[in-house]
Amino acid sequence: MDYFPIFLKLKNQHCLVVGGGDVATRKVAGLLAAGADVTLVATSVVTQLSRWVMEGRITYMPREFVSTDLYGKRLVIAATSNASLNQQIFQAAEATGVLANVVDDPDACRFITPAIVDRSPLIIAISSGGNAPVLSRLLRQKIETLVPAAYGRLARFAGNLRARVKSRITSLGDRRRFWESVLDGPISEKVFNGQDREANALFDSRLQQVQNRGRSQGEVFLVGAGPGDPELLTLKALRLMQQADVVLYDNLVSKQVLDLVRRDAKRISVAKKKGCHTASQADINNQLIRLAREGNRVCRLKGGDPFVFGRGGEELVALVEANVPFQVVPGISAANGCAAYAGIPLTHRDYADSVTFITGHRKNNGDLDIPWFSLVNNRQTLVFYMGLSSLRLICEQLQSHGLALDTPAAAVQQGTLENQRLVVSRLCDLASDVERAQLCSPTLIIVGQVVQLAETLHWFGKPARASNQTDNASGNDLPEAIPLFAHAHSFSNNHSAGES
Repeated sequence: MDYFPIFLKLKNQHCLVVGGGDVATRKVAGLLAAGADVTLVATSVVTQLSRWVMEGRITYMPREFVSTDLYGKRLVIAATSNASLNQQIFQAAEATGVLANVVDDPDACRFITPAIVDRSPLIIAISSGGNAPVLSRLLRQKIETLVPAAYGRLARFAGNLRARVKSRITSLGDRRRFWESVLDGPISEKVFNGQDREANALFDSRLQQVQNRGRSQGEVFLVGAGPGDPELLTLKALRLMQQADVVLYDNLVSKQVLDLVRRDAKRISVAKKKGCHTASQADINNQLIRLAREGNRVCRLKGGDPFVFGRGGEELVALVEANVPFQVVPGISAANGCAAYAGIPLTHRDYADSVTFITGHRKNNGDLDIPWFSLVNNRQTLVFYMGLSSLRLICEQLQSHGLALDTPAAAVQQGTLENQRLVVSRLCDLASDVERAQLCSPTLIIVGQVVQLAETLHWFGKPARASNQTDNASGNDLPEAIPLFAHAHSFSNNHSAGES
């Protein structure tokens, strides 16, 4: 974050604008709207500025800028067409500790002025950090259509009653839930329609209900966070993430998704990594129950879908036994997301009639408890979760049980994210190709005829890169990027179950 967002209270505060053109006019207008006491320094001014001078709304100094103009000022805006003068103003402001903004020069700004959606007292500010002001204005136009002018009336309504609610509802969490019900329900609709009497009556009734009921009962939201791309979250997932008081999240929940959680919510990592379980499943279950019984709305945020190798069912059983209410929000599974972003349809009427999800996680003795014979089907897609460390064993077992050596196979690392990496190969070579590409967790393994479609359907990200890879035949260094198909050979649709 290049700039710390802040709203300045400038009513009756002395502010300086240097420049007398149209740009200066816009800046003066904004400062006047905020109630600032504006001094303007310029050798000449346009008509609107002259009018404000005549009306006594601004103080005008018809001369060149001098550094003493900054004395006693809260901030200064340099809006001249003279780059050298603008730099002089910025340097003088830096020396005196006055906040400075040089129009159209982000490097010479201690603060920037955002695009604004004004629903006073509700103000929405949008900034690109000076990189793309036109983009900020376009976003402002979109938000203007989403936030009716009546939201200002709703903000005033809430502000007038805030102290009253605080004296009646002492719990911060309960107050937050109360205001959410007020600001997104029938009371707000009455305010939007100008029916203040009816809105106040409904408000009094709602407040009395909350007081009579006492402390709110907690609840758990079991939410699928998807494979990583935050745009793949469902609308309900995002809504509940914004309502949660506490969030327990897994290691596979991406930072981009976690950033969408309400900022003041408490965040607790219950990450589980191979060989390093920071919290046991029993510990997680107990935390969910305890936090909910304390009256919190608890979001249990899981990568992918909570019911696909996510132990969501185990957690719900514990909640049911503890009589804790809950909601479940499905998420896009890692298999669906990674395959789609790699251009690999999990089923296709020409290649695969079924798909099987398998966990590649080893047991304590190092074995994989997998019914290998049931997986040997040329018209079936196999998706292995948590199979990277067992990849060589998986490939060997599938081959030894009869799956063709040249069956198309792929590995997708960090699917759906910007740093997604893809290796497409064949069953007999996949483990070696993945090792050369140095893929790391989380990586999904896909085996089946549908994988060959990635050659034409792959659309997101780049193929994985290999390091220290050489061409054994020629001894020459291979290109930096592994080709989308790591080995130059064709795949047919009619492989036998045995080696071809």
